Amino acid sequence: MAETQKEFGKLRAFLWPIHNFELKKLIPMLMLCFLILFNYTILRDTKDTLCVTASGAEIIPFLKFWGVLPCAVLFMIIYSKASNILSKPKLFYSTMAPFLVFFALFATVLYPNREILHPTDLADKLEAVLPGGFRGLVAIIRNWTFSLFYIMSELWGSMALSLLFWGFANDITRVSEAKRFYNLFGMGGNFSLMVSGAVIVWCSQIRAGLPAGVDPWQMSLNYMMTLVAISIVLIMGIYWWMNKYVLSDPRFYDSGEQKKMKKTKPKMSITESFKYLMRSKYIGCIAVLVMSYGIAINIIEVTWKSQLHEMYPNYNAYSTFMGKFSFFTGVTTIFMMLFVGGNVIRRLGWTVGALVTPAVVLITGTLFFTFVIFRGNLTHAIAAMGTTPLFLAVIFGAIQNISAKSSKYAMFDPTKEMSYIPLDQEQKIKGKAAVDVVGARLGKSGGALIQQFLILIFGSISVITPYVAGILFIIIGAWMLAAKALGKQFNVAIKKKEEEEAREMAEEPEEAKTPRAAAEAPQNA
Repeated sequence: MAETQKEFGKLRAFLWPIHNFELKKLIPMLMLCFLILFNYTILRDTKDTLCVTASGAEIIPFLKFWGVLPCAVLFMIIYSKASNILSKPKLFYSTMAPFLVFFALFATVLYPNREILHPTDLADKLEAVLPGGFRGLVAIIRNWTFSLFYIMSELWGSMALSLLFWGFANDITRVSEAKRFYNLFGMGGNFSLMVSGAVIVWCSQIRAGLPAGVDPWQMSLNYMMTLVAISIVLIMGIYWWMNKYVLSDPRFYDSGEQKKMKKTKPKMSITESFKYLMRSKYIGCIAVLVMSYGIAINIIEVTWKSQLHEMYPNYNAYSTFMGKFSFFTGVTTIFMMLFVGGNVIRRLGWTVGALVTPAVVLITGTLFFTFVIFRGNLTHAIAAMGTTPLFLAVIFGAIQNISAKSSKYAMFDPTKEMSYIPLDQEQKIKGKAAVDVVGARLGKSGGALIQQFLILIFGSISVITPYVAGILFIIIGAWMLAAKALGKQFNVAIKKKEEEEAREMAEEPEEAKTPRAAAEAPQNA
């Protein structure tokens, strides 16, 4: 009987490694993660619907480089200055408030008055005098309210999720809690993709019951922005409740303990980061992985969205498809995280796990670009199947994006984070700072800059597609080489670290081992 209870306890700890008293802290954190990612999905799909439907996919590379990047830098400068003046709660509310105000105003003021606010005559004059490749840049000016919505939606992911949520979580979560909580945050976040995807589909299909003369996209937008605003209010309310009732409980938070554990992350400039990456082959390989993923996904997504716009030129139809896309992304990611990610890494090793994502991007990207480039030659064969090349290009693009994103969450992110384990504390801190500064920024803007350059030369996405496909293969080749090189270094470093830990354990006095084992037992239970 005792043995059965022991086995049941182990199974429970594996499936649900949370103590009942910890639900007071875990549930509100899960709700914060869910609501932030709920908004992230709605805003991501809506910004693409607005900009791609109104201006074409050519606008995206220009928006990312000339709009999102400088605004993100400006936002971070303001945030850094404010952090020196405001308390953490006031900083949180001050960061959330502009998003709440903007998205409420967009649905009620900016979008309904877009015809008055958009400088159509000026944009027409600019298009008449500028080469065709500048069409995406002119579109930013022509539909400036949509461009501003795109920028604010992109900033939501950076500020609300990466900075506020994870900054808050890292600040109040103990190491023993993080080992058990963080995976649940990931599961909750991907569940929000399913919910928000279904909500987007419902809001986008509401046009069926509207009377003649009513703008269906305006109604869909009103519903979605209302949900976004309500979510932001709930986020601020949950944050307030946690500060008042959770962080005041010594079981969950000890400010003195957290200050001792907190490591100061060095502020490295771009020049300093490049120098550090050049000195460390190991960290340089990690940066190549991060940059390669960002560039590869960006250049495929823009081409796919141009096909998607061709198939769904209507706002509501485009938004409906994006809602379904987000739903299936959430389902696939949860499946990958539960049944694939950990098993592949555990059974086949780090290197195989790290190579899965570039292999997935390569295979699905090849299929997608094949249909886009050669669809004129495949018309008769595909017609015999009862479909069209455009439909297959859209479907293969969706499959590619879903596969790439789910493999990123299940394989790419875990292996990337694991690669920091064998490094010493200084290398971990400086290495992460360098990768965040150089790898993340170049990954996000590199793909946009490449496509922007090609569009300026050749004029449109349809013309540059073969060149983009060739660049994709080069990027993935570099990605795989970096993963293999890092895998060799990782295995050597891990073996060395394990040998050092075993040697330290052997040299440690017996009386010191017993108390430590007893202290670690509750965390491992």
